[in-house]
Amino acid sequence: MSNKKPPAAKRESDDPTGRGENPFLDAAFYGRMRDYTERDAAFSKELKAIAEHGAGKNSPDARMAPSLDLLRRVIKKGLPLHEMLNRIVQGVESGLWEPWLAAYGFELRGVNYAKTGARNARLALDISLASKANAMFSNAGVANWRSLVADDCAQVQIEKPTEKEPAKAYAIFFLDAASAD
Repeated sequence: MSNKKPPAAKRESDDPTGRGENPFLDAAFYGRMRDYTERDAAFSKELKAIAEHGAGKNSPDARMAPSLDLLRRVIKKGLPLHEMLNRIVQGVESGLWEPWLAAYGFELRGVNYAKTGARNARLALDISLASKANAMFSNAGVANWRSLVADDCAQVQIEKPTEKEPAKAYAIFFLDAASAD
């Protein structure tokens, strides 16, 4: 058995908007930083870079975001995530959506339950240190997954830590029913 890890994902940044740079998008940088930084400190540094850079808005639809490709293939509760997302857009089995998504670390923050019209939904992926998605990405060797997800999502929400609560961070994605047609 080899100790070599597969190369982590790398994404080039062509950001002319003047936002803060997120060096954690570079997998090689992330690997070097993790060689000399403790886990909690590494998370804090990455979260700070994500907050400064903000959401990349490269692919805010959860069904198409490249950073979520790994999660879409994982089967939990008897279905892969991509099938769950399609069922939300179709509007079937609505009572099961929240427990399905919770298995991946998603929260259903808003959805149009109307019988007619587009069924758009707002999903929040937990990117905190104790996220359920962390194990899935770690097993696949994608260490800088939080930065990659933040670069795709529509919005980043970060709640500062308190004495009793650790820092919480969420990447907000949408399910745009109009793009499914």
